[in-house]
Amino acid sequence: MKSPISIRRGTVAAVFVDLQEEHRKDERYLVEGFADILANVRRLQAAARRNFVPLYHFAYIVDLAEARPFHPVDAGGKSAFSDKDDPLTAICHEVAPQDGEAMLVKQEASAFGTNDFAKKIKASGIEWLIIAGVWTEACIDATVKDAVARGFRVLLVKDACGSGSIAMHQTGILNLANRLYGGAVTNTLDACRLMAGDTVNVWQVEGSVPLRFTFENAAQLYAEL
Repeated sequence: MKSPISIRRGTVAAVFVDLQEEHRKDERYLVEGFADILANVRRLQAAARRNFVPLYHFAYIVDLAEARPFHPVDAGGKSAFSDKDDPLTAICHEVAPQDGEAMLVKQEASAFGTNDFAKKIKASGIEWLIIAGVWTEACIDATVKDAVARGFRVLLVKDACGSGSIAMHQTGILNLANRLYGGAVTNTLDACRLMAGDTVNVWQVEGSVPLRFTFENAAQLYAEL
C-alpha cells in the first residue's frame, strides 16, 4: 500500500552501490538500461548535494590475495569479474564521488560486509538510507537486507537500480518490497522530493508478505510500487 512519509533533515544518507564501468563495457556483465539508471542516479546525487545529504559510493573490487573459496577465476587466474587490476572497476565518471564524498571498496555483495560502515553512520544520527545501484537481486538485495537488519530504514529507489535484464530487476525489487520492514520503495523523483523535505506517498509493506507475483503480473505490480 502507499502512504505518506517525510524524512527529517539530518537523518538520511545516500548509498550508491557498484556503479562501475564494467556494467556498461564488459559484455559479460552489462546492465540493461544502464544509461537511464545512471541518469537517475545523477538526479539523486544532485538532490543529495543540494540538501546536504551525505553520499557514500561503493565499488566491488576483488583481491584474490585474500582467501575466497569457490570464487570464479579466468584463464589467467585473476578474478572473473571486478579484479583489482581491471580498469573497468572504476566508478562511472558521471556518478563518481566529488570532493569530500566517501569512496568505499567492498569484496562481497553487501555494502556493510565486515567493515564498520553501519557503526559510523549510525553514530552520526543517520536513520534512513537511500539506496541505488546494481545488481538488484545481488548486491542491492544484500545491502538492503543488511541495512534493515542493522536498524536502518531503507528508501529503495527502484528506477535507479538495475540488473542484467528487466525481469531480474523487477522481480528483485518485488522480493525486497515484500520484506522491506520499516522502509519504502519509491522512484527517483519522489526520492529527490523527500530529500528536499517534502511529504510523499510511497509504497510500504503491510503485514508479512503482501505481494504474490507471477510471470504474468510481475511487471504490473512493479509499476504500482
